[in-house]
Amino acid sequence: MEKFFRVVAFLEGVSYLLLLFIATPIKYLAGDPQYVKMLGMPHGLLFIGYVILAFLLKPEYKWNNKTFFIVLVASIIPFGTFYIDKKYLK
Repeated sequence: MEKFFRVVAFLEGVSYLLLLFIATPIKYLAGDPQYVKMLGMPHGLLFIGYVILAFLLKPEYKWNNKTFFIVLVASIIPFGTFYIDKKYLK
């Protein structure tokens, strides 16, 4: 399950960056919301999967509450999941 969490974390991070730095500017600068619609649902599912897997893996990684909070907050910060992978998952 650890490897699966790393994959989900990576995909969640990539989908967030695409949504934040490509789809949203296109929506507001070009008036074309199709990319936000296309990326929004997959990103949402990956985000939910990331949070659920973090809860399931907390005991296995022996994260204290502070570390667990950092893992969860990283999912809403651009590049955060990549930091978590490097710092806590290797």
